[in-house]
Formats: sequence, structure tokens, C-alpha cells
Amino acid sequence: MTEPREWVRNIDFGLILAVLGLTAFSLVTLYSISLGSAASGPFAYKQAVWVAGGLVIMTIVAFLDYSRLRHYMPFIYGANIFLLVVIFLIGKMALGAQRWIEIGGFRFQPSEFSKLLIVLTLGAMLAERKGEIEGWRDIFLAGAHVSPVIALILVQPDLGTALILIAIMAGMLIAAGIKPKQIAVLGAATYVAIGLVFKFQLLQAYQMRRLTVFLNPDIDPLGSGYNLRQSIIAIGSGGIFGKGLFSGTQSRLDFLPPAVRHTDFIFAVIGEELGFIGGAVLLALVLLLLVRTFRIAALSRNHYGLLIACGIGSMWIFQVLVNIGMTIGIMPVTGIPLPFVSYGGSSMLMNMAAVGLLLNIYRRRWT
Repeated sequence: MTEPREWVRNIDFGLILAVLGLTAFSLVTLYSISLGSAASGPFAYKQAVWVAGGLVIMTIVAFLDYSRLRHYMPFIYGANIFLLVVIFLIGKMALGAQRWIEIGGFRFQPSEFSKLLIVLTLGAMLAERKGEIEGWRDIFLAGAHVSPVIALILVQPDLGTALILIAIMAGMLIAAGIKPKQIAVLGAATYVAIGLVFKFQLLQAYQMRRLTVFLNPDIDPLGSGYNLRQSIIAIGSGGIFGKGLFSGTQSRLDFLPPAVRHTDFIFAVIGEELGFIGGAVLLALVLLLLVRTFRIAALSRNHYGLLIACGIGSMWIFQVLVNIGMTIGIMPVTGIPLPFVSYGGSSMLMNMAAVGLLLNIYRRRWT
């Protein structure tokens, strides 16, 4: 029987504190948004349900043996592909994209769960190399593993999630031992690929407008650039201490549109109401989350645990940089949520499951 002291030592309280702090930011901000406009709906109450469900999932995952998941890689990968294919048969359209499946009144987004499933399956594949990427063959195999999932997500279309998967793969390849020369070659290839995308206009029209507005926000101030301009105004008007909780005028008066202020642009609401101080506290919690994540990676007993933790950490780093970056105008608008803060059931459940995996790796670091 495990002694209470030993049981406590196997819990990463810093990680849990960061998650609870970020979800608290989410619930308070969403409650503020819902007070400002009837059109916003009871987002805080729904998010609270997702948080509660996520905590249950987190606890269950934390007590499983993550190393056994390696034996089910074909089934996990097949389930990932299956969900992304099924969405084109029974998926629901919303905001011009077919990304959601609805079953019995419950709607979820398979591409959100694809992030964590790719971490598990790509981690199992790279773990066989035991920290040594021997050559380009291993890199091409990793790319071939992720490419079908990325392609299915791009068809929805969902460029933001596709970019997250690329960031996950990049982070896991670095953790797996990719060489600096190989990183340089891949970086140059990425630069060329981006140039070809622009040259041949391979993106959707609305995606091209977002990139154009990012380069010059004044080119369409009342159209594609409207959300960005209102977000910058909201954050700037918050000053050091903010206008006060439940007192943000940009959201309450609908200058920041109801369709985006609870999801992609929730940081703008936080910046306006809680100011620089509130934003700094949120970023401190994010930093704590990431520090604990990569510490767990370093403490992992095997390469699989290390790769899972690094994949999760890479996912969160990319999402935080892009989401907050787009609200202040230093990143293009891509529809990427802020982990644990933006409204969304699929995102919350996936992120909580990811925390459960990290706690699982931490519990088994000595066994």
C-alpha cells in the first residue's frame, strides 16, 4: 500500500495549479462576457461543465499506464483518420467550415483530438529511434505519418489546426534528436513552401485576406481587419490595471464581435478588463504550465514519455504564441484557441486529457 507521503510526491501540484488558474481566468472572463450581451449566451456555465468533465478525464488518464499505449498505435492512428473522414459524411457546417460532428445534442470537433492522438502515435514511432534520428529516412517517415491527418484537416478547411500539427511534429523531432543541419534544411524548405503558397494562391480567399490584413491592418478596417483593430483597441485601452472586471466597453458594446470574443479573441477581453497586470498574471500561469511540462519531459523514465511531454509542450507553446500574438497584431488571425482559456468543449477536454498524460508520466518517472 502506497504511503500518503509517497502518493503526494507523485503529483505535480505546480502543473495542476497552472491549469486551475488558467481555467479560473476562462470562467471569470466568460461570465463577464455573458453579462455584457444576451447574444453571448451562458458561456461560463457551459465552460464550467467542460472543465468539470475535463478534470474527470484528466484523473482517469493520470492513473493509466501511458507506456502501454504504444502497443495500440495502429488502432489510435486509425481512429484519428476515421474521425476526420467521417466528418465529411455526417459533419455539421458552421462559419464556412465542416469541422463538427453532432451526436445526441453533443457537438465535438475531431481535429482538436487529432492533436493529442498525433502526439501519441508519432511519439511511439519516434521512440523506436531512442533519441537518435539517423537520417532523412526517419524524418520523411515522420512527415508521412502526420501528412494524411494534416491533409484531411486542411480540406475542412482548418489551417490553424494544421499548423499546430506541424509545430507538434517539429517539437517532437527536436526532442527525438534531429541534427542542426537537418533543421536548417527543413527551415529553408519551409520558407520556399510559404513562398510557393503565396505565388500560386493555394490558400482560401478568406485566408489570403487575413494574411494581407496582418501585413497592413488599414487595408480593410471595416472588413477582414475589423476584429484585429478592435482587439488592439481593447488591449490598449486597458492600460496597466484595466477598466475593471465586468466593465470592458469593447465587448459590452459589441465593438469586439460576439462571435469571436469568447474564443479567438478572449485575451483582448482580459487585457481590457484586467489590464497589463491581469495579462501578466495569465502569462505567468502559462509559463508555469510550460516549465512543469518540460520538467516532466526531462524526468521521464523513457523516450516515449519524453516525446509525449515535448509534443504537448510544443502544441501549447505554438497556440499561446499565435493566439496572443494575433490579438496584439504580431501574428496573422488563424482561429487558434488559447489553451484552457478560450471557450470550447473539445479543446478543453483534449487539453485536460493532455494534462492527465503529463501527470501519468510524472507518477511513473521512477518505475
